[in-house]
Amino acid sequence: MRSWLEGLGVTWPTGPDWIVAAAALAAVAAAWAIALFGARWVGPRLARLFEHRGGARGETLGARMCDLARYLILATLLAIVINADAWRPLGAIVLGLAIAGSAALFIRGVVRGLAMPRIVAWLLAGVTFVALLARSVGGLQPITNTLNRVGFSAGSMRFSLLSLLQIAVTIAALYAIVKLLNRLVASSIARASSLDPTQQLLVQKLAAIAVVVAAFLIGIDVVGIDLTALTVFSGAFGLAVGFGLQKTFGNLIAGIILLMDRSIKPGDVIVIGESVGHVNKIGVRAVSIVTRDGKEHLIPNENLMTQEVENWSYSTRDVRVHIPVGVGYSCDLALAQRLMIEAAASANRVLKTPAPKVWLRAFGESSVDHEILVWIEDPEAGIGSVRSEILNRLWVLFQENRIELPYPQRDIRVKEWPAAVPAPAAPREP
Repeated sequence: MRSWLEGLGVTWPTGPDWIVAAAALAAVAAAWAIALFGARWVGPRLARLFEHRGGARGETLGARMCDLARYLILATLLAIVINADAWRPLGAIVLGLAIAGSAALFIRGVVRGLAMPRIVAWLLAGVTFVALLARSVGGLQPITNTLNRVGFSAGSMRFSLLSLLQIAVTIAALYAIVKLLNRLVASSIARASSLDPTQQLLVQKLAAIAVVVAAFLIGIDVVGIDLTALTVFSGAFGLAVGFGLQKTFGNLIAGIILLMDRSIKPGDVIVIGESVGHVNKIGVRAVSIVTRDGKEHLIPNENLMTQEVENWSYSTRDVRVHIPVGVGYSCDLALAQRLMIEAAASANRVLKTPAPKVWLRAFGESSVDHEILVWIEDPEAGIGSVRSEILNRLWVLFQENRIELPYPQRDIRVKEWPAAVPAPAAPREP
């Protein structure tokens, strides 16, 4: 083995090389011990800080904070050690493996903690491992030269394995950074007490758009694409936006306008067409409306801008409920109306001010038609339950006080009875 390696030009490690390697192993063990104890102190504090700043919805980054702190401390300490002196090759390999491994595990933990796909985590971790290990043993030039030789040219542009790898790594890294920044920014805005929920949602959407645009520009610069080359496609892209993405951009702008003028806010109870419910979320494309049946309707933002919308919560949350009631003509109307007021006032959700009222609406064919008017302050809880409670109580009161409920009656008047038909004469006997 030794002669074969020497024939390839590889020098077999000597005694000092093994001593340096042993020192490197000792440095790795000491750094691991420091990282282990340091992570026990730093990890929980970082987890609480991250959950406070970034929230704890969905992702598990806070739960991984102790492991991430251990890998980060280890990689930092070993980076200081390897740069403190010129290590022999064998020692540099030992330290490089430890640094590359800890950094790769750190990157993988961050990406998985953001609930991103495993393939993205392994891609970023693998690239980090190879890059740091190659840097520790002499640089990335041999690897990059090899990857760059495998490819093809199209006009003035060169496509190689190196460029494709750079694009893939850049997209994956920027995706993780954008997701983390959006979460941190959204959590910070949600804690701003000077903004109401609608303003917070608007600022969050604008901040998310700004982060995505900045990431796109940074990615273009990192990959090395000349922005002037995109001017060739600007006309075609403009036509695509004008025709193919017209509705998409229209709904996006409509959603931003709705949030800016605050005509419709999350939590409002609205009526549009046949859909009645409270606004659950104003998204980029559509508004989510949840009905009392638990059905979620997704209505495009443009429809809320162009169609008539009835908002029960625009200026105030107080809503008046109309409950039609009919009583018989033979009843004591004053007593019946007092019972209606009593039944309405006994309902739990009915407001005391304004007080319930009863209006005599019309004299119908079979009943004296009344209308009970009550006010509630929680329309998102529905109005059917209020009607049911009042009518159930009113039924009991009507039964106790002998108030007659109407039923259809018809008087039939016969002007003239038809003449009697004479009986046929009996046959004569011969």
